[in-house]
Amino acid sequence: MTKYLGLHETLEVHELLTFKNLCLTKATTMSALAQDEELRAILSADVTSGTGHIQQLQHFLTNRGEQ
Repeated sequence: MTKYLGLHETLEVHELLTFKNLCLTKATTMSALAQDEELRAILSADVTSGTGHIQQLQHFLTNRGEQ
């Protein structure tokens, strides 16, 4: 594996990061508005997993794929 991400790979990771941030914002907002407890639990789980995904994507961008 190469030491650094290519430019196109960096751009794709940035696009994924932007999308995941949008999803996280929407799930957080909707969980505050949800009245059903089961839906609220699903949205809360999505927020938790989305936060982990965002941290992983940020790691790829800040370290540029260094191993």
